[in-house]
Amino acid sequence: MSKKSPAPAGCPCGGPALATCCGPYIDGAAIAPTAEALMRSRYTAYGQRNEPYLLATWHPSTRPTEPIMSDEEKLQWLGLEVKSALRLRQRKADDADLTEDTVEFVARFKINGRAQRLHEISKFVREPAEGGDLRWFYVDGRFPE
Repeated sequence: MSKKSPAPAGCPCGGPALATCCGPYIDGAAIAPTAEALMRSRYTAYGQRNEPYLLATWHPSTRPTEPIMSDEEKLQWLGLEVKSALRLRQRKADDADLTEDTVEFVARFKINGRAQRLHEISKFVREPAEGGDLRWFYVDGRFPE
């Protein structure tokens, strides 16, 4: 009787598997091709407590100078729903020159055992990074009613 290897766990952002979804962006093996892909990888990085990745993908004009995570905070990320994904998928291929974008999402989490949700419309810009490659950066977010 042969043992079946377990199927890879889905990516925390809701994608198929970390290794083929957010993992390559977080590991630096690939550059997130869209603002949505960057947002999803940042959600995953929050779950991994990967502060260096979060800071590296934050636009320098709005990047915090203080730590963004606390060891005392018991935070558990529960799920991500991208509200604007359909609109993003419907864009034409000639939008490859896009330099600004927004992504609306709802992230569910527990903080110190208490359920919360974060509904944000995040602003992203695409510009050259060190080395000259065009990259998406998180700028800021607003919270709709």
